[in-house]
Amino acid sequence: MVKRIGVMTSGGDCPGLNSAIRAVVKSAINNFNYEVIGFRDGFRGLVQNRFRKMGLSDVSGIIDRGGTILGTTNRYNPFAVSIDKDGEKAVRDMSDRIVDNLNMHKIDCLVVIGGDATIRYANMLTEKGVPIVAIPKTIENDIYGTDMSFGFMTAVNTATNAIDKLHSTAESHHRVMILEVMGRVSGWVALESGIASGADVILIPEIPYDINKVARALLERRNAGKSFSIIVMSEGARAKDIMPDDISEDDKTSYFSGSSIFLAKELERLTSLENRITVLGYLQRGGEPSAYDRILATRFGASAVSIIDKGEFNRMVCVDHEQIKSVPLKDVANKVRTVPVNGEMVQIAKYMDVCLGD
Repeated sequence: MVKRIGVMTSGGDCPGLNSAIRAVVKSAINNFNYEVIGFRDGFRGLVQNRFRKMGLSDVSGIIDRGGTILGTTNRYNPFAVSIDKDGEKAVRDMSDRIVDNLNMHKIDCLVVIGGDATIRYANMLTEKGVPIVAIPKTIENDIYGTDMSFGFMTAVNTATNAIDKLHSTAESHHRVMILEVMGRVSGWVALESGIASGADVILIPEIPYDINKVARALLERRNAGKSFSIIVMSEGARAKDIMPDDISEDDKTSYFSGSSIFLAKELERLTSLENRITVLGYLQRGGEPSAYDRILATRFGASAVSIIDKGEFNRMVCVDHEQIKSVPLKDVANKVRTVPVNGEMVQIAKYMDVCLGD
């Protein structure tokens, strides 16, 4: 019989985390009379036993706040923690300490709110006997097993607003404006914000681009009378048929450190069109969540507690055709949701005469 649950946020922050925490705490206390323990700073807090008891007053007035009141830690693997041992760096598996800390607090189930890496570590903890229900969050929308993760639509809104602002300066100076958004493996943010803002070119990791086709698309638009161009690209977008050995030493740094830097240099060489780069970066992660993400995070949080009450552990809540469901955690761990290259959104972009570089 469940009496006490834990909740934590881990990985990169994104809009909607506080909305999810609020939903978990309020649902647990109001509907099931559970006690809720919040663990600070993700898996690091679980290892170091950093916690706080959560009450209704702790989550009052946070639904519109960005970030997470519990804090988070990115790139922290509890199964491979770097420690100092006799003056030297060593790696140690600290997962057993997490199990001990959860047992000490008599946690009946842990609600883990995080992205792909967090879900992977959570699944590994279930193999040690830890009951877990996961909630998917990420601005990249790359979590396998769910149609949408909260944080994504806010990031799309932020990117779309940025592109809208770039339009005026691009048109005034007749420039090519390149906006680089997050997405190392999946191009959802670039694709949807590019469609929403009427971009001329959208480059995503799933479709390696031909730099000559991109250049040709820009020149064709100029010849047709358009005096400026907008390119939206994922940070993980890469040119096809260009291998590291084909790149000069001067260009290797730009190719590997920033996809937009390499693209801008090549396009200026091929087209002689003046261009400017904007890297949106962490602006996509910050700020208040959109109404959509507040609602989705609330649905996820409330559903996670309902799943716990039913005794359905080691699952991830998800949205499937607008319905909140759950899937086994082991079925989604170690997988990534990428943009289907023959899917609807890619076809819509092509119908809008967007160049995808293929």
